[in-house]
This record gives sequence, C-alpha cells and structure tokens, in this order.
Amino acid sequence: MNKKYILSFLLLFLVIASYAQELANFAGQKPIISPEIKEKEVIFRISNPYADTVKLYGSWMEKPSQSILMKKDKLGLWSVSIPKPKSELYTYHFIVDGLAVTDATNILMQRDGTRYLSVLLIPGDLAANYFEANQRGNLSQVWYDSPTIGVNRRMFVYTPFGYESSKEKYPVLYLLHGAGGDEDAWSTMGRTRQIMDNLIEKGLAKPMLVVMPNGNPGQQAAKTSMLPEKAFDRNDPKFADLYVNSIVKDIVPYIETNYKVIANPKSRAIAGLSMGAGHTIRVSNLNPGFFSYICPLSNGIRIADEKAKADYNLQFQNLKKAGYKLYFLACGDSDFLIEPARLLDKTLTENGLKHTFFVNSGGHTWSNWRIYLNTFAPQLFK
Repeated sequence: MNKKYILSFLLLFLVIASYAQELANFAGQKPIISPEIKEKEVIFRISNPYADTVKLYGSWMEKPSQSILMKKDKLGLWSVSIPKPKSELYTYHFIVDGLAVTDATNILMQRDGTRYLSVLLIPGDLAANYFEANQRGNLSQVWYDSPTIGVNRRMFVYTPFGYESSKEKYPVLYLLHGAGGDEDAWSTMGRTRQIMDNLIEKGLAKPMLVVMPNGNPGQQAAKTSMLPEKAFDRNDPKFADLYVNSIVKDIVPYIETNYKVIANPKSRAIAGLSMGAGHTIRVSNLNPGFFSYICPLSNGIRIADEKAKADYNLQFQNLKKAGYKLYFLACGDSDFLIEPARLLDKTLTENGLKHTFFVNSGGHTWSNWRIYLNTFAPQLFK
C-alpha cells in the first residue's frame, strides 16, 4: 500500500480514536442540573473551565452588588448554593468574567424587550397560579388590520378552556404592557395564561378572553418578528393618542367581530401596567362609558398646572356621568411612580369617583403586576 495512504489512514484513525475518547468522557459525566431546587436550598451550576470568576445575580437580591461568587471544581464546573427564596417567580443570570450570561441548562426563559433572562420558579402559595392548571386555555398570535395606525399588526389573544366548543359569549379584558415591552410581555413575564387558567378553574374568575396588544404604534409586532418599524413623534399632537385611539377603533371592533364575545361596555375591561396604565387612564377618559372596568397599575397622573387640573377634573366628571363598575388602581409603596398613583387616587376622590387603591410592598416589578392580575381579575364582570 502506498505510504501516503497509510499515513492518511493512521491520521484518520487517530482523529476517530480521539473523538471516541471525547464521547466516552462526555458520557461519563453527570448531566448538569441548574437550578436544582431542594427542600431548603437552590443550587446553581455553570460549566466554564476557562473563566477566572463567575458570579450569580438574581431578582431576589436587592442590588447587583449583592451578586454571589461561585466556586469552581477540578472539572471547571462552577456552583453555588443559596437558601431557597420564598414562593415567587424570579429571574437570574450568571456574570462570567464581567459578562452577563443566561443559564444554558435551564429551559425556563423570559424575554424582557431585548433581554433574555433565566427563570427560577419556586412553588408555594404565592406562585400557585403561575404553574399549569389542569384545564388550559389557548394563547394565539393574531394579525389584524389597524387603519388608525396604517399597518397590519399583531396581538396575543387568550381564550379560556372550553371556548372553542362553547356556544356561550364571553367578556373581554384588554391588557396593556409597559414601556420596553410588546404584545408578548404579559403572557411571558406576566404568566397571564397560567394565572387566568388557574383562577377560572378554581371558580375565582369568570371565563373571559384576554387581549394583549402591542402598545408601540411604530411596531407591527415585537422586535423578534424582524419587521420594519416606524418612528412617531409623541410630541406631535396628531400622534399623541394614536395607539389609544386604535384600541377603540381597530382592536375592540376586530375582537367583537371575530370572536364569541359580548359586545357591550358591561363586558369590557381594560388594564395596563406603567406605560399601559397611562394608556388605560387616557383611553377610558377619552371614551367614557366604553369600558366598565378600569384598572391602571403602577402609574397615575401628573398635573403640571391649573389647566391640566381642570382638564382632568372634567374628564373624570364625564367618566362618572357615563358610569363604570370598577376602578382599580394599584401600586407598590416603593415604586418610583407611587406619587403619580397617589395623585390619581386623590383626584378620583375629589371628583367623587368610587375606586379601590391597592397599595402593597415592592416596586416597579413583574412580581407586583402578577399579584395585581391575580387580585383584580376575580373582580371583573361580576
């Protein structure tokens, strides 16, 4: 046999043998489990033999400076054990030599705008409704025409268990996200489908549709759709209410035409967090009587001068005359928007509008917004 072919054969043999050894080594390793939730602790692990330092930071910590240094073993596996946090849905990431990375072994992920975060879901009373119910509804991505904005847009629509086969008509909650979010925010970070499934199955909430639009008028859909975006000048009066007008003129008519829903104000609710709370206040003030259930979360109003005060007083008086069933305002006591929420509470009181001001601990976080959804959803359409 030609020496050239013999040499090539030997080299190929060595490569295959080396690869086989790597497979054997890999097969002999235990799978990496992270996070590993035990009775009293949670263990996080990440493999990176070449890193100098690896830290863990989670949303249960108050400040990034509280990140925990992890320890490396002989195989380059970094790990750290923490006392198990109280029942809640948390997010976390690793900091590898100063670079934030997600947990590659954890299949639970959340997308927060342009950020992806690993999820730690601790069972217990508070998080009970964040897990899958026995009777599960459907979550659909729906494209609809928006003549008001001038583009075809996407929204997420939750339909409760049994909707497809039912001959009944349902009420609708229009649920709005905050700044930096999109139509996926409430379902992904807010666990809306799981919460509604659990509340409905337990008989705590009436079966309803939940419509989650994209509150960024320049977007056709979330950035992950890779569709072109258009910039609107919010300071231009003709664009100021573009999105809130599209809710009443485009979104509600589409839902009431294409779904089995009750098409009247008594069966419409609107709620939103942060920026979405501002949209909730604005759309209900511009269209008094259109929604019977109004739930702004983690935001309120700002009154710059006497004219602005007079405008709000007039709007709330019109809302009072038109009538509504529930006005539910909620905010955390350490939320940076607690003062606008308090001003809204004060202004509603001065104008004689019956309402609930739900104040709990915590700040401008999804942990609070999930609590608020759990709290006000059972009060809708009763």
